[in-house]
Amino acid sequence: MKTLVVYDSVYGNTEKIAKAVGGAITGEVKVVSAKEAGTADLTAIDLLIVGAPTQAGRATPPVMEFLNKIPADGLKNVKVAAFDTRVKVLIAKVFGYAGGRISEILKSKGGNVAVPAEGFIVKGKEGPIAEGELERAAAWAKKIAEGK
Repeated sequence: MKTLVVYDSVYGNTEKIAKAVGGAITGEVKVVSAKEAGTADLTAIDLLIVGAPTQAGRATPPVMEFLNKIPADGLKNVKVAAFDTRVKVLIAKVFGYAGGRISEILKSKGGNVAVPAEGFIVKGKEGPIAEGELERAAAWAKKIAEGK
């Protein structure tokens, strides 16, 4: 299976999650920042996973720019999944999280959503990642890759 993991990271936490996700999947896996990713990276992939930190309920501008470059039906026959990093605060629930919005965009581009978007917890705005989240990210990725 050929997998592409695209992420943006402000403080390095989302990058760590993305690398844990990519490291858990067998086959040909490329983990790349959204600033470096292009639509050419979407050629002949089987699985696309996109992640971003949640900022005011949305993904960061580099992730949105990457998603906006994907043509309509550009993800036809591609399995897709999304994740975000988030803090555990009540106000965040009011705005929502980036993962769900990313997933909807991937679906609108023709992607087959493999699983609901997942959120991984960071302690405070700058982190660090909460204990056990890297392992949880790896387990989540394995389930996606195995089709469970």
